[in-house]
Amino acid sequence: MIALENVTKRYGAQTVVDDVSVRFGEEGVTALIGPNGAGKSTLFGLVGRLVRPDAGRVTVDGTDVERTPSNELAKVLAVLRQDNHVAARLTVHDLVEFGRFPHSRGRLTVHDREHIERAITYLDLEAYRNRFLDELSGGQRQRAFIAMVLAQDTEYVLLDEPLNNLDLRHMTEIMRLVRTMADELGKRVVTVLHDINFAATWSDRIVAMRDGRVVADASAREIMRPEVLAAVYDTTVDVREIDGRPVALYYG
Repeated sequence: MIALENVTKRYGAQTVVDDVSVRFGEEGVTALIGPNGAGKSTLFGLVGRLVRPDAGRVTVDGTDVERTPSNELAKVLAVLRQDNHVAARLTVHDLVEFGRFPHSRGRLTVHDREHIERAITYLDLEAYRNRFLDELSGGQRQRAFIAMVLAQDTEYVLLDEPLNNLDLRHMTEIMRLVRTMADELGKRVVTVLHDINFAATWSDRIVAMRDGRVVADASAREIMRPEVLAAVYDTTVDVREIDGRPVALYYG
């Protein structure tokens, strides 16, 4: 279980995460939604110890992340950021190997190589294993990064805006992979999403943030109501039922 207890993060006079208490890890896929500047990515950074809280406590399976060695934390928690600064001249295989570093410390064993091969196969990247990252499409590159996370073999996976800059087909492909990771592999995935219809379609639970606070936390269907979405985004949102699913329509 990932737990944040009264966590606050400030940058100068600006509070970007404001006394947040929330838990993740019971559901297969949890979507974190909210307007720009709501604090979603900072919340991920706090869980992954990429930034330090000014107040409060973050734990993973009861262990304080501030006191956990990085190598040990990386064996239970994987964080894929939206701004991945990785050398473009790495091949797909090289990138996926990075996922095993917390376990192998750079000395790959047969067990490590099995995880690497399994991740490449699972993400259908066999044909691209020797291609450089800058030779891939956006969707293929994102699959390669998710394969790296999968090779890391953690129970908890945090994906920060995995659909960023992808077209509709690749957005659907990535979310189907996320759903499969949860359902078939037992991963507990928390993902930041901007498209609320994708969040509602593929997630078990939605946590909505605004102004650094959690303002709604419920099942996808409960969140997909006009009054709830209006409170989150401060704009009129119409919700229609299409083929048994709630769909949000917003016109700006």
